[in-house]
Formats: sequence, C-alpha cells, structure tokens
Amino acid sequence: MGIQVEFNPDLALRNIAEYKNGNRKKEECIPENLEVEKEYNFLKKDQRLYWLHGELPLLETTGNEQLSKPKASIIILEATHFKENDTVYTKGKYKVIEIFKDDEIHFESYQKI
Repeated sequence: MGIQVEFNPDLALRNIAEYKNGNRKKEECIPENLEVEKEYNFLKKDQRLYWLHGELPLLETTGNEQLSKPKASIIILEATHFKENDTVYTKGKYKVIEIFKDDEIHFESYQKI
C-alpha cells in the first residue's frame, strides 16, 4: 500500500455560490471579490502537493476535473496536510498576483506566459 498524493499544477476552487448555498466551506471557494496582492485561505480534500516556487493559475471547478480557464495568477504561500474525522485535507494560503478579465491564454500548464 502506498501513500496517495495528488500533484496539482494549479489551485482549483469552487464558485462562491457553493458556500452561499451551504454546500461548501468558504475556503473551498473563490472569493467573490478577488483583489491583487491580497492573501486568501484555501481548503482541498485529500493530500495535495503544490508548486511553491512561482506563479500558478487559480481555476474554478465544478468537480470531476471540470476546470475553467485561469481566473487569476497566484502564488501558494503555504500548504499543510491534516486529518479531520478520518478524512485527509490540504489547507493553505495563497496570494493573488494578477486577475484575468479577458480570454487570452495566460498559462501553459503551470508556466505563466
């Protein structure tokens, strides 16, 4: 038996409506009004590893690996694994570097263009 870990080249969070409807915690969702240079907390189920040496895309997910185009460029400041009720989670903090409001391509995989 091995250690189950997921490597993520991005941070994929839910729409804030999921929090407002009581389906998700606030940290599992993209904040309603993202601001450049502001720091936010995130929460993901399972044990995940993120790249900490540069910018990566912030995506919106509806689940089942359904992902949007990048909403913003962020840097992960910290990520910690923990267990709650026998379920493993990853929590952390990210900082918004740039917000995208166009349909241009801003990343190729995790590399910012």
